Amino acid sequence: MLFGSSGIRSRYDLPLAELALSLGSALAATASDVVVGMDTRTSSPILANAAIAGLLSGGARVTFGGIVPTPTVAFAARNHDAGLMITASHNPEEYNGLKFFNPDGSSFMPPQQEALEQKMGASQWKGWECQGEMEEADLLSGHRNAILDRRKVSRDLVAVIDCGNGAGSVITPELLSAMGIATIPLNCHTSGHFARPSEPQEEGLAFVGEMVRAGSADCGVVHDGDADRMMGFDGRGRFIDGDRLMVLFARYLDAGKVVTTVDASMVIDEVAEVQRTPVGDTYVSTRLREWGDFGGEPSGAWIFPRHSLCPDGIYAAALFCEMASEWDIAEELDHIPRYPIVRESRPCSDAGEILRRLGASSPTDGIRTGEEDGWFLIRASGTEPRIRITAEGKTAAAAKRLADKARLMVNRAESA
Repeated sequence: MLFGSSGIRSRYDLPLAELALSLGSALAATASDVVVGMDTRTSSPILANAAIAGLLSGGARVTFGGIVPTPTVAFAARNHDAGLMITASHNPEEYNGLKFFNPDGSSFMPPQQEALEQKMGASQWKGWECQGEMEEADLLSGHRNAILDRRKVSRDLVAVIDCGNGAGSVITPELLSAMGIATIPLNCHTSGHFARPSEPQEEGLAFVGEMVRAGSADCGVVHDGDADRMMGFDGRGRFIDGDRLMVLFARYLDAGKVVTTVDASMVIDEVAEVQRTPVGDTYVSTRLREWGDFGGEPSGAWIFPRHSLCPDGIYAAALFCEMASEWDIAEELDHIPRYPIVRESRPCSDAGEILRRLGASSPTDGIRTGEEDGWFLIRASGTEPRIRITAEGKTAAAAKRLADKARLMVNRAESA
């Protein structure tokens, strides 16, 4: 399978460009009207042009939005047969990739991915008289207006916004300003190079908390490279981990049924009925088609099914600011339990094989073991050559013991 847990990603090189051309042609066999966007990476225009060339050669009509966030493409897909985004999301700059979307905003499921791969072997080439057409269009306005229709702030608010030089730069600062929020923008220019690690993790974002405090802001909002993720800071400048941010969203939305992944904290079970899926927003969105009011992953991917089945960091940013206008986020956080949790990853070129040795039927789904005082999860990353370990315990000692146990299992499998 070419596809990982969130589309196709690899280091940018000639084979990836050739793959983009081939996948565009294959997509044209089943989708005659496709909306395409790209993130800010310097390699994105080449891949976008290659994919568009494949689509046009197969006779498809292409609507191209230029630099836009992934959730914008997914939202626009409702007016087309499919959506295609050129992005490597939160991966480092040397990576790029492709994400495919259904009209409801959900990512292509494994059967659709397999069908697309099978069509790559057969030429979809059309003659000059049957080739497709392309037009450029404004995709941002529709997405922006849909969010403005749903989310409002109830008082004057100051928010720090860090888009990490990613695609969120073209919409989130302006959207928040349109909501009446005074913004303090950081890294909100589309330079094509990331001033900080694209993945919105606490260790790379200390300066955001400092800016929240220095600017007397009510909150802080952070995106990854394609703005399908959003993480936040409270008014005291404290980073909010994804597990507790999920609880905040569930409580504010009065979401009694939450879909999340196997690596999420057990704290969400204290505020909602929960169903868990393998790691990956595709699995969460698929479950939300049939069950649930809200879904997400601790990584910062939040899905609001009444809006779209794609993780939408833009919508989440607006919602978070609305929450900050009505709640003291810091006080709310102080009342949410925090169970000790260990998350770590390690480079591993044969992660899939290691997980199979451990008994996982699907390496990226991994294996999850529950015990009386907590649980641990071992899985292969779906986007990088790494093994990820997550362990949570009712006490710090329990979390450490479970993480040690998981680490020992991986070590034994590697040496077997």
